[in-house]
Amino acid sequence: MVRVVVLRELGFVPSTQRLDKPAPGQRAKTVSDTMNDTSNTKIVLMAKDDSDDRLLAKDAFADRGWEGDLRFVDDGEDLLDYLKLRGKHSAPAAAPRPGLILLDLNMPSKDGREALREIKADAELRRISVVVFTTSKAGPDIDHLYDLGANSFITKPVQFDALVNVLRVLNQYWFNTVELPEPN
Repeated sequence: MVRVVVLRELGFVPSTQRLDKPAPGQRAKTVSDTMNDTSNTKIVLMAKDDSDDRLLAKDAFADRGWEGDLRFVDDGEDLLDYLKLRGKHSAPAAAPRPGLILLDLNMPSKDGREALREIKADAELRRISVVVFTTSKAGPDIDHLYDLGANSFITKPVQFDALVNVLRVLNQYWFNTVELPEPN
């Protein structure tokens, strides 16, 4: 019952309630059906230069039993190479289009602000959801990032348990609640 209470707090209905009207002769889809739908490949691309932070994120996703594909790039330049299939990411099979980008702000070569600006200015890439995931809490920074087209801003927790919880909610929201657009 705890799960139902948590889902209610997040605005979801219990799994026994219908989400939509079924077509004649079909069963209605429930929250449980939606949560167990694996027809979409879940690819998260994390732009983060710190290998320890990447390991923590990988462990946090694994701790929640997440079965998607978590990929990493080192900085904003590497992120754009991945998305535009350039350099070491030139083979499309090695760089599938992510459903979500977790973007750090302070990276070498090209920081997250520059990378976000380029992603949202590119007609091929702008539909990819970008969540800024950083330690920054600066109000002007947050406003500027939303102006650049960030889909969400999350201050990264420093404690592992809190990180696991944030990634659980992030996964629930971005891959089980919202409808993501098809790639261009």
